[in-house]
Amino acid sequence: MPQIGLALGAGGARGFAHIGVLEVLEEHGIRPAFLAGSSMGSLIASLYASDYTPEMMEKLAINLKRKHWLDFTVPGTGFVTGEKLRQVVMLLTKNKKIEELSRPLSIIATDLVTGERIVFTEGPVHEAVRASVSIPGIFVPYKLGDKLLVDGAVVDRVPIEVAKAMGSDLTIGVDVALAPSTVPVRTFFDVIFQSIEVMEREIFRHRTVHADIMIRPDVGQFSSTSFTNIERIIEEGRAAARLMIPHIKQKIEEWRNSNEQQPRALF
Repeated sequence: MPQIGLALGAGGARGFAHIGVLEVLEEHGIRPAFLAGSSMGSLIASLYASDYTPEMMEKLAINLKRKHWLDFTVPGTGFVTGEKLRQVVMLLTKNKKIEELSRPLSIIATDLVTGERIVFTEGPVHEAVRASVSIPGIFVPYKLGDKLLVDGAVVDRVPIEVAKAMGSDLTIGVDVALAPSTVPVRTFFDVIFQSIEVMEREIFRHRTVHADIMIRPDVGQFSSTSFTNIERIIEEGRAAARLMIPHIKQKIEEWRNSNEQQPRALF
């Protein structure tokens, strides 16, 4: 069986579709050996690497209300301090470090000063996730050492290259923000989020990165900022993954044929 890397992309509330994707992969015995996540994808990846099942994550997503993880502040460098979110992640991951998790995990953030991609492969999970979800203009940037960190999606919305570099034989990318949103822009937060998504799509479209398999849940009808319709978003993840299962199995079989054939004995 090839070592499979799974890259979970950014997308705000649409990222709950990752849970449905994971559920269907597990149903078919496809369990990623390596995980990479950006923004919302980093949160889902970190929970999965902490041995939360998709079913457990779905219950958390439905029952964890915004008041439990959003803490608004007087606007400065952001509207949300992110401290509540960091504490929730610390609690859910039992204050573990990335290197202590059951699966290798990479979490992507962006250095706001240099513009460089920062890849967390060690250190506290809650700090890496807090940095990765720091949507510019909404979350206060996360200061860690001499770095000022924001959303990983600014430079790497679906961290396919990172998943490949971790050692995967086959890489599956999950993109929940490829298609333009069909949700009306009504709030200040919608304006910021939509503007960032437009830029991210253009960057991603022009990058020469290719996963072996791309899964694209149809979640454009859902708001990235409104954490409602969670069950429907997760179901879209399931539906998109089911469509790609035959292709994934074909890729696995092709890999086996090219990598696991034993040479015939000459004598």
